[in-house]
Amino acid sequence: MITKIKQLLNTLVPEESPEFDTTSAIVCILCQVSAADDKPSSEEEAAVINTLMKLVNVDKEKAAELLKMGMKEISNDHSVFDFTSQLRDLESDARVDLIKAMWVIAYADNNLDEMEEALIRKVAALIYVSHSDFIRTKLEVIPA
Repeated sequence: MITKIKQLLNTLVPEESPEFDTTSAIVCILCQVSAADDKPSSEEEAAVINTLMKLVNVDKEKAAELLKMGMKEISNDHSVFDFTSQLRDLESDARVDLIKAMWVIAYADNNLDEMEEALIRKVAALIYVSHSDFIRTKLEVIPA
């Protein structure tokens, strides 16, 4: 399904690791936020790279490669369900951190598109993040 990303990630995380599918799912979810408004900006792409560096612990070069692979993968008409099913078993804090990261990417261009918010809302529900955490994380990242 997400073969190319898995091949790249195989060099970063051993294939037998339970983090393997989770990492590729995170990459694709973040790329979906960037592309949700049909016009990914350079600010959003930079936010994805910075977020990947923190969430999956890779350097900037690997994060940029993951961004490129993730954008290509999501263009293959994958549903958000393909990725969220791999994220439900994350610890609660990790799921909330992912939602917060999605908000950071959505606000990176200082414009929250309704499609970006709808995607974040859907992912939050699918990975069992409470509405209060959904709202709290949004309020934490809204630009001043």
